[in-house]
Amino acid sequence: MKQNNNRTLELEWKGKKTEVEKITLPFQVVETINEPRVGELKEQRLFAKQMPKWWPEDWRNKLIWGDNKYIMSSFLPEFAGKINLIYIDPPFATGADFSIKMKIGDLEWTKEPSVIEEKAYRDAWGKGLDSYLQMMYERLVLMRELLAENGSIYVHLDWHVGHYVKVMMDEIFGKENFRNEVVWHYRRWTAVSNKYQALHDLILWYTKSDSYTFNTPYEPYGDWVKKDYKYVDEEGRRWRWHTVKGVRYKVYLEDEEKGVKVGDVWQIPYIVSTALERVGFDTQKPEALLKRIILASSNPGDIVADFFCGSGTTGAVAEKLGRRWIMSDLSKFAIHTTRKRLLDIPNCKPFEILNLGNYQKQKFIENNHPPVEKYVKFILQLYRAEPLEGYKFIHGKKGKNLVHISGVDSIVTEKEIRDVLSEAQSIGAKFLDILGWDFEMGLDELVDRISEEYEIKTRLVQIPKEALEVKSPAREEVKFFDLNYLDVGYEVKDKKVIISLKEFSIANQEYLPDDVKEKIKKFTDLIDYWAVDFDYKKDTFHNMKQSFRTRKHPNLETFLSHTYEKSGEYSILIKVVDIFGNDTNKLMKVKI
Repeated sequence: MKQNNNRTLELEWKGKKTEVEKITLPFQVVETINEPRVGELKEQRLFAKQMPKWWPEDWRNKLIWGDNKYIMSSFLPEFAGKINLIYIDPPFATGADFSIKMKIGDLEWTKEPSVIEEKAYRDAWGKGLDSYLQMMYERLVLMRELLAENGSIYVHLDWHVGHYVKVMMDEIFGKENFRNEVVWHYRRWTAVSNKYQALHDLILWYTKSDSYTFNTPYEPYGDWVKKDYKYVDEEGRRWRWHTVKGVRYKVYLEDEEKGVKVGDVWQIPYIVSTALERVGFDTQKPEALLKRIILASSNPGDIVADFFCGSGTTGAVAEKLGRRWIMSDLSKFAIHTTRKRLLDIPNCKPFEILNLGNYQKQKFIENNHPPVEKYVKFILQLYRAEPLEGYKFIHGKKGKNLVHISGVDSIVTEKEIRDVLSEAQSIGAKFLDILGWDFEMGLDELVDRISEEYEIKTRLVQIPKEALEVKSPAREEVKFFDLNYLDVGYEVKDKKVIISLKEFSIANQEYLPDDVKEKIKKFTDLIDYWAVDFDYKKDTFHNMKQSFRTRKHPNLETFLSHTYEKSGEYSILIKVVDIFGNDTNKLMKVKI
């Protein structure tokens, strides 16, 4: 630590930078949930009546996938000084924090972290404590800017880094705005050890100013009350003597029914493995813990944020308590798990899922000049393909397959596929891989028919978004996925349509552990969630009906239905999320 000219102490580490890069990127809404589509006036009026009067008409709760540093900096133009409460539970150990336990039938297995998550781990711990502290410093600076003047921030840590972050937060928020170090004490099975058993975490509470929201929390009286309020009157009411300036008064227990004020040691039980609220994250925190924080430091209608949301506990509790919420996470599976958890809350208010993905792709290519040549070479290396020159659409070759790489800022279309196939046909090719970031809806179904026309077997291959984070494609490796196969059926009865899942398969079966493959008995074992937009208008996916697995309801429904008010032709988009957290879409048209 060092002391600056203003005589304040600061934490120093190797490579410390106090200037935080602030990149503002536009968000992309990829899905809206629990909200009538614009134009459905009858549903909108009904929907409006169900919302609290204080709920802002244009507000939608937000669940965002991506790097929270870019997410928070992109929020500054709209939300600087407007978030009332921030709770974060960042990684605070040097062990891996991104593995997730998954379950198929009665088999549990561990989903390994993605390349994006691995990179975040390397960035945070690659240079030991120094890089972790820099990561935290940058994010805490952004959080302070987002906090409202009456706002609070709670940072959940443990013995690994708690004392370092305390000094850092004194510097960022001001030591005069430090309110409490809360000790969360819990009990777990004891282990054989030559030191005291670690049975608590630390939660640092700071505020933006000295004018902050605080609703004093109380907890029920314990058995000690019977000793203190030892007298009982003829009506059975407990009371005790209270002396003020020599005068004794009777004080009844029922007049102090709020309980005892909560101190800075919280004895809230740890979540046991069999608890219904547990969703498979080892670092998941109990809802009771977040309930105490949210009730104490926010009011109904306030905005509560969690930028390391994990399993989504903060948002789930904020939703139940009538607060607005913003959550983000770097793990796509965490976003998917949180979406399911929110949908399982009765009368969950509308929320939207956003990302910065498409815009990060643009930033990726802008930083790699000359754009096209370097980008193509980069993806070819990552795909382990050799480059080919002299062609307009063919970029490389992998084994006997020719390779085409779609543009970084566009989706793969039918026209693009025909252009590539025409050139491949002219040189007598028989196999073709088309690599793309996003694909035109329904293209995976159409490509087989197009391939037959040109007599070339064609694979559509997803470029993983993890590629955005790779620095050295020759040394680093990411998994490229073929598009999954999805077959659906439908039945029309009057104005009612029933969509059914017929078949689903993961294209890259080699990524499934062998013991998992043995346990898969039917195609639905590979599906964790599916949803339908029954009136898709080539805009944001509008989640109108869904079915998904939870601990309470492990079985997946294979039928979803909708009744239309008007006759006509409708586009229906089906979205399936597999056990890896990857999306597969199917577009179909029906006449009602």
